[in-house]
Amino acid sequence: MSAANTAESADFRGPLDITRAATVVLDAESTVIGWSPAAAELLGYGPADALGRPLTAFLSVRPAGGTLPAEASGAAVPGPGPPSLVGNEVHVARTRDGRELLVATATCPLPGAAGASGPGTPDRILVAAEVEALLHWESRIALLQGLATQSPVGLAIYDTDLRLSWSNTAYEREMGQPLAAFRGKRAEELYGAGSFVTPGYPHTLAGVMRQVLDTGEPVLDLHFRGQPPSDPGRDHLWSCAYYRLEDAHGHALGVCEDAFDITDRYRVQERLALLVEAGRRIGTVLDVATTAEEIAEVAVPDFAATVRVDVTRAAVTGETAAVGSPADMSLLRVAERSAPGSGTPDPGLPANGPTGSGPTRSGPTANGPTGSSPMATAPGLAAPGGPSSPSSPGDPRQPYPPVVYPPGSPQNRSLSSGGLVLDEGTLVVPLRTGGGILGLVTFDRGEGSDASGRTLAPDRATTFDNGEVALADELAARAAVCIDNARRYTRERTASLALQRQLLPHHLPPRSAVETAYRYLPADDVTGVGGDWFDVIPLSGTRVGLVVGDVVGHGLQAAATMGRLRTSVRAFAQLDMAPDELLTRLDDLVGQPAEDRPDAYGGAVETYDVTTGATCLYAVYDPVSRRCVMARAGHLPPAIVGPGGEVSFPDLPAGPPLGLGGLPFESLEFDLPVGSLLALFTDGLIEARDRDVGRGLDTLGRVLGDRSASLEELCDRAVSELVPGGTSADDTALLLVRTRALDTDRVADWELTAEPVSVGRARELATGQLEAWGLEELAFATQLVVSELVTNAVRYAGGPLGLRLIRDRTLVCEVADTGHTSPHLRHSAADDEGGRGLFIVAQLVQRWGTRYTPTGKTIWTEQALPPAGAG
Repeated sequence: MSAANTAESADFRGPLDITRAATVVLDAESTVIGWSPAAAELLGYGPADALGRPLTAFLSVRPAGGTLPAEASGAAVPGPGPPSLVGNEVHVARTRDGRELLVATATCPLPGAAGASGPGTPDRILVAAEVEALLHWESRIALLQGLATQSPVGLAIYDTDLRLSWSNTAYEREMGQPLAAFRGKRAEELYGAGSFVTPGYPHTLAGVMRQVLDTGEPVLDLHFRGQPPSDPGRDHLWSCAYYRLEDAHGHALGVCEDAFDITDRYRVQERLALLVEAGRRIGTVLDVATTAEEIAEVAVPDFAATVRVDVTRAAVTGETAAVGSPADMSLLRVAERSAPGSGTPDPGLPANGPTGSGPTRSGPTANGPTGSSPMATAPGLAAPGGPSSPSSPGDPRQPYPPVVYPPGSPQNRSLSSGGLVLDEGTLVVPLRTGGGILGLVTFDRGEGSDASGRTLAPDRATTFDNGEVALADELAARAAVCIDNARRYTRERTASLALQRQLLPHHLPPRSAVETAYRYLPADDVTGVGGDWFDVIPLSGTRVGLVVGDVVGHGLQAAATMGRLRTSVRAFAQLDMAPDELLTRLDDLVGQPAEDRPDAYGGAVETYDVTTGATCLYAVYDPVSRRCVMARAGHLPPAIVGPGGEVSFPDLPAGPPLGLGGLPFESLEFDLPVGSLLALFTDGLIEARDRDVGRGLDTLGRVLGDRSASLEELCDRAVSELVPGGTSADDTALLLVRTRALDTDRVADWELTAEPVSVGRARELATGQLEAWGLEELAFATQLVVSELVTNAVRYAGGPLGLRLIRDRTLVCEVADTGHTSPHLRHSAADDEGGRGLFIVAQLVQRWGTRYTPTGKTIWTEQALPPAGAG
């Protein structure tokens, strides 16, 4: 804008003002007797040309070519016309150069002119201005009038002492009183508790206005938070602008303030920001407690002073959401958070009284991937995550107290109706999903402070408006979806872990043959189950079977496959099969084609068989002979640490993985000195993306070479060294076995001939040994067992015969012969002369069986020791 335009815009004199309008002095006969410079400038006639001429020489009622324009004609006749021209006459003026101008005129009679009306005597004054200029000036006047009386923006003028000198109607409405009541007051007297929240500027009104006065630089869109006198106790937010006012000579007159209340818009933005924050922070993990805590953290203190989240017991344990009578649901207090300094009564926990200020009170994360597995609480099992079952409030494993709301409370009404309930400053929103209710969220606005430390406004602290009710409903809906997902995850995880616990050994009982320790880490940290497996199987003759295997894949399907293989191995092992024969039978079982399973519509369902390609290592250790025999099907060989600490990996013949067939399995038998360490493991322990198998085996050998450490310590060290993060790309299983030997005084064996006289001899030998061991109580039963087994060997097999007694946790009696036919139990008919002996033996012992050897077979029995002879 040019300087001339600026000066023109700042000149508020009207176009018909006598100091700037074209002014003509007329006598009673309308003869021009006075002519101003402005008139000369407007029409182009000088005073010498105009004086003494009639007014009609310059102004005419009608233009030369026709009628007046519509806007002029409407103003020249009585009646309504353009508002800015009402009261003025419109004429057509002819300039000296022949142009026609549309001008508005006004006439003012001179005082005393009525008594002297002769020619040349001043009678009246006429002022004229272009209609266009008058219209422009009237628009500016209307603008100023609108700002003063109709504008929703508050306008105020402060003088150089920062005292209020003028304000418009909108400002008066904010103050709640007329201008006269507060004119002359300073800004801090009007808004003493308010402050600017826009960074980079002074916080006080006086500071900002003084800066504008001193610098002359206007400021725009400063956010000011305060409480207007017309609405005490409630914070408002204004967008303010300030600029300096100057006179025509550039001297500062004061500061003008433009303020627009943006409280509603700001609260809408706050709600939108809260929803965005809720979407970012709620549901980060599949855990009910964590999700409940997250909604409390999001809502406090910006939305409510206290938030309580109560979840049904079924949702915490992963059961189906309650869909029956809401009044019968059992609620648990899962999360609670209060703003500092707030205190509101809790009707659900009357014994606790009002909740105090402080941090969140909620249970620890127990259900999600970040929790601890119940399987990990058992020695040797390490698996990430796992649910915890709710229990009594005093149980440290489940700190969620039950809540019971009295009838008539907002929470009870919400449960009964299934909808949200607003009761003064308490808003209760149900967590609904799938037609059921998962719990309640209680938003409470108690007396306290907000995030910035200021006391909350009374209405903000005790009420929720419609927008806030809708926001609370949206927050609860999002939380309900996340809690329902966590509930479903908990249910699936609980089922998976239950399956895993059933498929893997619950614990390894102590054995006379070996000392054991183990670790199991599934790669699937979501379900906590995998396909690797291990087992320690008690066999006849105090021997023990050791097995470790690896199924292709992870997760529930791999775990189910692992369970089938483990069950098959246990069944084959109870038949006292040699390791190579056991793997052959297992390979045949896996290699059988799976039958197509019909679906619900009778069609075949194709499923991927993860059994094929599984690997297995099976070993049998005999503490009497100190011999170990093992075979493997595509599995890694074990690590053996001798009593002196030397580590070796036996060159065990490698058979193909299970189900592939093509090559036979071979066994390897060797001596294991007492105190040797046998490590069976899966490839997940030694293989990694940044480490090959060789390095993994070297690290494992170095860890196991420490003879001073216990087996549990060695397990922990091996896992920490080889799986430092607790999880790997593959499932991990580690079984450590330290060998033992039975003392010679606990084993007695004799060789007998295959003659009838050997039956009596066997009874005498067994009775004498039992007396030496102090087991006279077992003498009668043992004589019958020995007599029957030796008699059968003499009658149906060949010699030489072997008789062995082993005093371990049970009394083991074994009779060996060269025959290959196994006796079978049968029910004898009433007229049969024999066939009852083995039936009697089976009733006298705990268990019995047949074990085949390269030279024949061994029939064995086990009897429970009397309490005095146990151990």
